Amino acid sequence: MNNQLPHPPKKVETLNELAKLANYSLMDTLNCDPDATSNGIDYLPRQVFTGHYVPVNPTPIKNPEYVTHSKDFFRELGFADSMATSADFVRMFSGNISDVPEPMRNIGWASGYALSIYGSEYIQQCPFLTGNGYGDGRAVSVLEAVIKDKRWEMQLKGGGRTPYCRGADGRAVLRSSIREFLAQEHMHSLGVPTSRSLSLYVSKTEEVKRPWYSQGSRSKDPDMLISEAVAISTRVAPSFIRVGQLELFGRRARKNEHPKAMEELEKIVLHVIDREYEHVIDKQLSTPEKILSLAYEFRNRLTSLMANWIRVGFCQGNFNSDNCAVGGFTLDYGPFGFCDEFNPHFQSWIGGGHHFSFLNQPMAAQRNFQMFCKAMLPLMTSHKNHMLQLDEIQTDFSKVMQTQMHKMWAAKLGLSTFNEQLFIELEKLMTQTPVDYTIFFRELSNVPDDIVPLKKSFYKNTKHAMADLEDINQRWSQWLTKWKSLIGSDELTSPLSHAQVSERMKQVNPKYILREWFVVPAYQQAAEGDYTLVRELQEVMTQPYAEQSKDMEDKYYRLKPPEFFEVGGLSYYSCSS
Repeated sequence: MNNQLPHPPKKVETLNELAKLANYSLMDTLNCDPDATSNGIDYLPRQVFTGHYVPVNPTPIKNPEYVTHSKDFFRELGFADSMATSADFVRMFSGNISDVPEPMRNIGWASGYALSIYGSEYIQQCPFLTGNGYGDGRAVSVLEAVIKDKRWEMQLKGGGRTPYCRGADGRAVLRSSIREFLAQEHMHSLGVPTSRSLSLYVSKTEEVKRPWYSQGSRSKDPDMLISEAVAISTRVAPSFIRVGQLELFGRRARKNEHPKAMEELEKIVLHVIDREYEHVIDKQLSTPEKILSLAYEFRNRLTSLMANWIRVGFCQGNFNSDNCAVGGFTLDYGPFGFCDEFNPHFQSWIGGGHHFSFLNQPMAAQRNFQMFCKAMLPLMTSHKNHMLQLDEIQTDFSKVMQTQMHKMWAAKLGLSTFNEQLFIELEKLMTQTPVDYTIFFRELSNVPDDIVPLKKSFYKNTKHAMADLEDINQRWSQWLTKWKSLIGSDELTSPLSHAQVSERMKQVNPKYILREWFVVPAYQQAAEGDYTLVRELQEVMTQPYAEQSKDMEDKYYRLKPPEFFEVGGLSYYSCSS
């Protein structure tokens, strides 16, 4: 018997070593836009009629400076931390891929996709009103690589103009880049499937103008133009294929827009299966059978994702089909926010409306799933039985979603089964009090003797008269007594002690959450060239369930101050980034 431990895999310490892992499945197996340039200089808005991608070179930011990288993700990938500040890595991931080592390619790519909003097809956002000009307007993929037997695509957010830029500048600013960088790694640490953050660089000299809010503004819309430093963050995922992408090719096939429309739809569907579902969908199945498996697996991932978003208080804000990853993970971090005060209708984006609000996200997901199924139909038309099965999978979405939500609420409450009456009363109390969503569930996880510890999560509601407060406190006490009579005793096997219940609850109820009023000072400080707060937040928010130091608890485990409510850029914001 060989008792020797296997050698740990060698760290990737240089860009040359990373280059050896390059493997461009998308560009090698899917169709290139036949009208594209050969050199990737393709920056003006134009219609893209066919093809799965457009070769395009990112536009480097000028005089890049290192802000941060994800040490956790680097460790998972087997990358040496030193690589994040090495000259060639900085050059590549700040947009200059003109001289990358082979077999890396010195050309990137962008993809088109369609848009549907809450289940309705839109082409108004396309400058040509055809739907052929909508897609990656400032996100340019620069590498696909197989690392530790997993395929990853690396995409520069803010990488400059593409044919899909719709006249915009293709840039992201430091403010929004910091938000996205921190949020992706925070969500991963919360146990929520998500794209990941690799690195973040800012230009020391290049700025763009963006509409934003003046200090303390109560205006819903931005009320001033400000100059902000441009930045490039690299986000990483198994693929960046969205429901909107499948929709684009589904629409073209449905309308028979060009001779290769059906072939391109089938190609991208089979490609997404290879990229996202390779280990769960049998390669020997026919295309219609694979689509049924894909629909079933995607439905499971998407419903689970929605339950996880609600569990941690996350509201995506703009859950259109183009922001819905077919891999079933969180993709877009534009107008997102985390709940402070619990509100079923919480929505931090001024353009989001009720249909993308906090507890309506499962319904928004269902609409996106319907559009996914609709995109698949052209490949199923001659397979009536398979079409019926696809319809059944779609019809059962709400039932599967409800099961996931009940399971999630039961876990947050330390119960093995969902108790509807208990939850209905809790939701009323959380809304009427109101409570801080994160702090309430974390304090409840301690299984308190009375409601005094829970009051740490109560926001002062000046609308309540004294009699109302006494009534609410009494209802809270009654609710707590009922809850405590259920926990531990509803187990199918042996009852759990309160200590065991508490430990279990703390694994699903985080202590620390990335609140916008933590992020604002961090990006304001970063604008002055000081990244201390960014890195501190990164450290705290990648350990969201841990009991951290007293200093960090005092700083980051507290109620939102009253002066931050209803302030533009703190409680709500536009989509500008």
